Amino acid sequence: MSLGNHLFDARKKKGLSQEEVAEKLGVSRQTISKWETDETLPDIRQAKRLAVLYGLSLDELITFDLDIREIQEAIDRTSEEVTDKIDWTKAWSKKYPVLSRYQKEVDTTCYAAELDRLLKSLEKGYGYNELDSFLVLKDILASVWKGRKENGLHIVRK
Repeated sequence: MSLGNHLFDARKKKGLSQEEVAEKLGVSRQTISKWETDETLPDIRQAKRLAVLYGLSLDELITFDLDIREIQEAIDRTSEEVTDKIDWTKAWSKKYPVLSRYQKEVDTTCYAAELDRLLKSLEKGYGYNELDSFLVLKDILASVWKGRKENGLHIVRK
């Protein structure tokens, strides 16, 4: 995400208009627009003032994705008991409908057996407990997905 997008998102999350931000910083609305469209960049003093106005550190404003920050904060606030009660398949199937239907389409037995073999291999080979093995395997799958994305080997969801 570009700096302009960060500035736009931060402003919107604070419920401010370009005019309001411009007035608080003593610049024109067009200046705010140019920053948010990456046409120009704020100087370091203006960037610091933006960060204060938006309730962010300067580092967060220029390098951190606000959506990721919100997700991380939600994860940090969620207890293990609540996490265990969430139907993750149902929750994610709103975004990825295949999750609500694949059980009727795919014979998962052979995949489950292979995944179980991989999990046991992680447990035995590295001394991981069951949960840690699941987390490592999840991370390996995410790495494979990322590699496919970078190499153009996946189809983008519409």
